Amino acid sequence: MERMITPVIDDRVAIEDVLYRYASAVDSAQMDQLHDVLHPDIWAQYGNADPVQGADTVIGWMTDFTKTCEWQHHMLSVYHVDIDGDLANALVYHNSYEKFAGDDDVCYLIARYHNELTRHEGTWKISRLVFEIVWGEKRPANTEYITAVGGRGPAVPGWP
Repeated sequence: MERMITPVIDDRVAIEDVLYRYASAVDSAQMDQLHDVLHPDIWAQYGNADPVQGADTVIGWMTDFTKTCEWQHHMLSVYHVDIDGDLANALVYHNSYEKFAGDDDVCYLIARYHNELTRHEGTWKISRLVFEIVWGEKRPANTEYITAVGGRGPAVPGWP
């Protein structure tokens, strides 16, 4: 019995790693790392924006969208992963915060990622991504509180 479960568990762990690495690459503004997790022929739609196709196009879109982003923080929960051979579907619950230059507010989003993943050259890659925005708001940043607790903290090399 264990032999049948292990490959499924291994695939699920690998898929979850891809999904979390997608978010951490975006949060750290290291968009070149998205090549590690996006299928070359990915189709993606973020909210009601026009769909984009191809890893380079998606990375360009994401880079342009976040070019004035001072910081982002994604919190993901992978709810479902359904694997069928070299294809998988994953439902990911998403909460994120973003702060853009020139705006004193912090954006807060609740959304769901509907992902399709394909095993590509031996690794799982996101081949279809739909970002379903459920709710969002802007809140004033409380900079006094950040100062009171000692500031944002030290810069970490390679992260914004």
